Amino acid sequence: MTTLAVDCMGGDHGPRVTLAACRHFLDHEPEAQLILVGRPDAFAGFSHPRARVVEASEVVAMDDTVEIALRKKKDSSMRVAIQQVKDGSAQAAVSAGNTGALMALARYLLKTVEGIDRPAIAYPLPNEKGGATTVLDLGANVDCTEQHLLQFAVMGSALVSALKHVDAPSVGLLNIGEEAIKGSEVIKRAGELLRSAASNGDLNFHGNVEGNDIFKGTTDIVVCDGFVGNVALKTSEGLATMIGGFLKEEFSRNIFRKLAALFAWPVLAAFKRRVDYRRYNGAALLGLRGLVFKSHGSADAFAFEQALVRAYDAARNNLLDRVQARIAHARPLLAAGEPAPQPDAVEVP
Repeated sequence: MTTLAVDCMGGDHGPRVTLAACRHFLDHEPEAQLILVGRPDAFAGFSHPRARVVEASEVVAMDDTVEIALRKKKDSSMRVAIQQVKDGSAQAAVSAGNTGALMALARYLLKTVEGIDRPAIAYPLPNEKGGATTVLDLGANVDCTEQHLLQFAVMGSALVSALKHVDAPSVGLLNIGEEAIKGSEVIKRAGELLRSAASNGDLNFHGNVEGNDIFKGTTDIVVCDGFVGNVALKTSEGLATMIGGFLKEEFSRNIFRKLAALFAWPVLAAFKRRVDYRRYNGAALLGLRGLVFKSHGSADAFAFEQALVRAYDAARNNLLDRVQARIAHARPLLAAGEPAPQPDAVEVP
């Protein structure tokens, strides 16, 4: 059995959404079990043979500061859920709560893997190939050095390799152009480090990519700082919302527009489904000594279930071991901050 700890109180909707998602998830994943964390009254009427409740008396609100989450709410559902991972009771934790608080608590309780300075948020964005491009960082680190971007690339490669079963996922460095001479000094130096990592067998580095390459699916992974990544994430979510609003508006107009929209509906619906960010919900917090996944705060039951599925897939595919193995192999380069001597070929997971 693979066990997930779920913060059932987090997010905009709390238990009304999280419990419905948990029940549906358990019904479709017979080898999964859940630890449901929250206030006792939240679980009235809920029962499942593969779910047990761990009580927590407090809830981290969406507008709580990191200080409040860390120092004042020591029995919050978010903290207790992460503690289950630290104690070994669960292989991963899932929360739709306050992103800053989740990152701070996860980093405080689980600590970072040796060789990693800062954890990163990795999230799949839909692309035109019918799949998704994993982008990191998406908001955990606004100011990044070239070393951080290299670390993100190593961790992202392990994530995609584990979840998509791709041996050597391609990595792109987000820039204002494909040429190596373009970009800030940090981006140029990051490109040098990524090329060195590629020559050592740590990465499959494609080169610089631009913003539209995320949605083209040019590479499996795109690396950037958290400020740029978060803008890309919000833009994609806005696009999905705009398309939904457009379809609704077309069906509310005169009979001729309704008929035209009706004939075009199969194509429009398929496109809407492809860009529906709910299908890709569940961001991995990479670089920690344990697995933690962040669901969108406004997630409905369908979207929250997708976050559970991603955490479950990561846990049963040994994502944590894969990340640590790739980091260990790349550690000489990560530590030195400059091209390392090329070792003999080593197979990495």
